[in-house]
Amino acid sequence: MIDLNHLERYRENNRIEAKKAVGGLPQSIWETYSAFANTLGGLILLGVEELADKSLHAVRLPDPEELVKTFRAAVNDPNNASVNILSESDVTVEPVGNERIVVIRVPRAKPGVRPVWVYGNPKNCYRRSGEGDYKCTEKDMEAMAHEDAVIAEKMRADAKNGRPEGHGRIRKTVAYLTEHPVSKTAEIAEATGLEPRRVRAVLGKLIAEGIVVASGNTRGRTYRLKY
Repeated sequence: MIDLNHLERYRENNRIEAKKAVGGLPQSIWETYSAFANTLGGLILLGVEELADKSLHAVRLPDPEELVKTFRAAVNDPNNASVNILSESDVTVEPVGNERIVVIRVPRAKPGVRPVWVYGNPKNCYRRSGEGDYKCTEKDMEAMAHEDAVIAEKMRADAKNGRPEGHGRIRKTVAYLTEHPVSKTAEIAEATGLEPRRVRAVLGKLIAEGIVVASGNTRGRTYRLKY
């Protein structure tokens, strides 16, 4: 997703957030964690500053390993985050030139887990837009709940009607789009082992339900989860 050897080429955006963190774990990290989890996922870079020209550069962190230890403990505290969606490999110390930074890879939260909130209050729920973290509106919250409910209902209906393969197609397609926010039919088919026509059928249903959005022309069309 990002070449740390050329950090200066990147800018903060909807999937990259830089924080100097030279004084320890910044409080604002939880808003970004929530925002990435509720949107498309992203990278939180600790030990990185944004210069006046918007370029990113590594700074000297006093103790990157201690910062990782502090974060790992803090993300499991419900007063900071409603749920820990990270695996062990999602939080690492990485070399950048002569410095060492902390990289936190936040995935998009899976249906049934969202919304991810912070500070011990469901109202403190954020979404990512551009390079900023914004508090979710009631409409945002309702949209996430609707998406998860529709997916769950489709799975239940397929299982009840004796179509477990339908359950599997929806689950696999949604899981892939959760991990790969912008994807083509062929990519989904190859990764999930489903036939392209089956993938197109599932995508058509999810588009009709307002869960998936399609962009581009027929040959280059891509798909992403709406919320």
